[in-house]
Amino acid sequence: MTLARYAVRAETARGRLYPEPESATRSPWQRDRDRVVHSSAFRKLQYKTQVFVNHEGDFFRTRLTHSIEVAQIARTVARALGLDEDLTEALALAHDLGHPPFGHAGEEALNLGMKPFGGFNHNAQSLRVVTVLESRYADFDGLNLTWETLEGLAKHNGPVVRPPPYMAEYNDRHHLELHTHASAEAQVAAMSDDIAYHAHDLDDGLRAGLFTPDDLAHLPVVSDALRAARMASLDMPPPRLRHEMIRRVIDTLVSDLLAESLARLAKLDPDDAVAVRRAKKPVIAFSEPVAEANRVIKEFLFARMYRHWRVNRMTNKARRLTTDLFTLLHGDPSMLPGDWRAKAGEAGTQRAARIVGDYIAGMTDRFAMDEHRRLTDITASG
Repeated sequence: MTLARYAVRAETARGRLYPEPESATRSPWQRDRDRVVHSSAFRKLQYKTQVFVNHEGDFFRTRLTHSIEVAQIARTVARALGLDEDLTEALALAHDLGHPPFGHAGEEALNLGMKPFGGFNHNAQSLRVVTVLESRYADFDGLNLTWETLEGLAKHNGPVVRPPPYMAEYNDRHHLELHTHASAEAQVAAMSDDIAYHAHDLDDGLRAGLFTPDDLAHLPVVSDALRAARMASLDMPPPRLRHEMIRRVIDTLVSDLLAESLARLAKLDPDDAVAVRRAKKPVIAFSEPVAEANRVIKEFLFARMYRHWRVNRMTNKARRLTTDLFTLLHGDPSMLPGDWRAKAGEAGTQRAARIVGDYIAGMTDRFAMDEHRRLTDITASG
């Protein structure tokens, strides 16, 4: 495939923090993707909450299935725009590596506990995972990903004006140009994340019975997709109707993203990826009407799904559990296992907060529940 002028290119890549010989069979970003896929953090995404805690059903999305869906959408968009698909895929697969257990409830609780110590941010934690916490190589900590992948992880949502503590610390020794936009590949991964979120949350919400197709009839984009799905077959069973509607929603969002992005790229006419980074606004975006439609869909999901009483019950339990874990372990790091205990140092310190945060963020939902039981139930072993 011929890359567009504004795509990131291997011949102008900025390399890795720790120099390595190039592969004879894979591009730098294929290697990054493979390192992400083989990492412990990526495997754990299988048992981390998206909206529904893992044990609530086998068919609901997890962080892993979400990441795979994002990667599928992102590759499609990248190919259509002449971008590097492998870098785009690596970023899509890696973007959620820093999420703690229990989704946003876990992140909120961990951020609150760590607030006196700089707080917790899942984007900064993703960077921390791939630069420090993964320990698979003899010569360095982390995965030693390329500058382009690290840049995309740090700022795929746009320039970072006030970087979280670890992001700022890492940027001091490996400058990621946090004040600029990320590559078009990273922007595609970020927008594909939004598309996947809306599509699969609508799907999971319908599957869980939190709302019905008729409840969606007023939503922009979704209403048209629902009408077209119903016209495809007048006696379609609900599961097929749901799938027919969701695939039409994805198609509409992807088509609009491509049209608007191509128009922005044509107007900017960037000579290279550097020009994309230095642009005044993102080059990958929805049109204004579809951006507004996404806002309306998000408001609906917030009210009818993320704040549904069934979800609220599990969210509150997850928030309390995560708070308990941080409070107990930060207050007494001697309860941490193995190497974690040695790294944490003294109770109540900044160092202990960071290590305990790393420990909790790396947990799956199931492990967090088991660890909480071990720490609080006197009859539990270990």
